[in-house]
Amino acid sequence: MTPDREALERRLHYPLEQQLPGIGQALTVAPGVKWVRMALPFALDHINLWLLRDRLDGRDGWTIVDCCIAHDSAREQWEQIFAQELDGLPVLRVLVTHMHPDHIGLAQWLCERWQAPLLISATDYHMARLGSQSTTGFGGEAAARHFARHGLNDPESQQRIRARSAYYPGLVPGVPATFSRLLDGTHLAIGGHGWRCIAGYGHAPEHMALYCEALGVLISGDMVLPRISTNVSVYDQEPEADALSLFLTSLERFLPLPEDTLVLPSHGKPFKGLHERIRQLQEHHQERLREVTQACQQQACSAMDIIPVLFPRALDLHQTTFAMGEAIAHLHRLWYQGHLHREQGADGVFRFTTAG
Repeated sequence: MTPDREALERRLHYPLEQQLPGIGQALTVAPGVKWVRMALPFALDHINLWLLRDRLDGRDGWTIVDCCIAHDSAREQWEQIFAQELDGLPVLRVLVTHMHPDHIGLAQWLCERWQAPLLISATDYHMARLGSQSTTGFGGEAAARHFARHGLNDPESQQRIRARSAYYPGLVPGVPATFSRLLDGTHLAIGGHGWRCIAGYGHAPEHMALYCEALGVLISGDMVLPRISTNVSVYDQEPEADALSLFLTSLERFLPLPEDTLVLPSHGKPFKGLHERIRQLQEHHQERLREVTQACQQQACSAMDIIPVLFPRALDLHQTTFAMGEAIAHLHRLWYQGHLHREQGADGVFRFTTAG
């Protein structure tokens, strides 16, 4: 029997225990590293942001890591942070781990506010720029067609997905006109310490985590979270993607880091137990893959049919679209591995059966 979430969480160590930074405040978690926590209007109700003490071109200041969505309350909290937590110093750089709205939404505002450059992977920069000008997997006609091909084709859901065409630009109204490119292995000198970029795939196009050996700190972004599993989805921009294989391979990039690394995740609390958490995530997905395989042995399944297998609870439409992406990702991994066979029915829906 798979251990429940609380049992798995007890295997991790939370050095700060129940401490959380207050609204408009920051909490020091390592020398020169501060934790900021902002509310989100979603089921996942917060994001962790980070301040790194920095020195650039002879100027003392700070690097911000991740930004929150473009929302008045987030701007107000940032202004409180600027007034109370920066020691009177400026923001020198804005670094974004990936293009999802809660991470890049206020990047343009922050960069303009401080005349600071944006650091991000090229793939995520261009996807964010495209998304702020159109749609990227969260709604609109292309998303509706993509989900319909995988079984989410009832008229009401289709209409509501089409109507969400402004979802991404509503949270990310724009991105800076220029950026500095981060690559896997890029070394950054921040605050007298070296930070190495570790690329991750499957959750975002080209997610960048940051590791500082001297401090023993990993800013993991969304790649390694302590309590929930990272969303790994297939969306309309890359409808044939094998996102889950990319994600699981990416997790292995973190195994060479020390087990006692302090992990600073984008959601949840800072923790130690990196290797343990990676094992948990690997086992979680292996268990889900077994369940998907068993379902497809019993009958031909679309991604919509797989949702109750992966998510045995009631979901609203917003949650259902994320669940659809996850279901397709699990089906695609098994399909690419040759364990499942895929056929498109007369109704246009892809269904998967065990290969034989």
